[in-house]
Amino acid sequence: MRVTVSRKAHFNSAHRLYRPDWSFEKNDAIFGKCNNPNYHGHNYDLTVSVTGEIDPETGFVMDVKILKDFIKSEVEDAFDHKNLKKYKLDKLMLLNK
Repeated sequence: MRVTVSRKAHFNSAHRLYRPDWSFEKNDAIFGKCNNPNYHGHNYDLTVSVTGEIDPETGFVMDVKILKDFIKSEVEDAFDHKNLKKYKLDKLMLLNK
């Protein structure tokens, strides 16, 4: 039997959306608050799901502690209260705007 195990996380990060080839006014008209030169913050909710067969010995699809530790080290520690510009993720956000 396949089941899905999910774990939620929350983090806060800042970014600035702007194009250096545009004037401040054009950036402000297009990106609004996200064009703030002092950056603009967001709250993020993350859900990670793992689907698989139940291990007959443990009854686990995955040890949730391992999943929790992975999310903490790879997402929360990396991005919580950080500037996403450093990671060039602001361009990714621009695509999703």
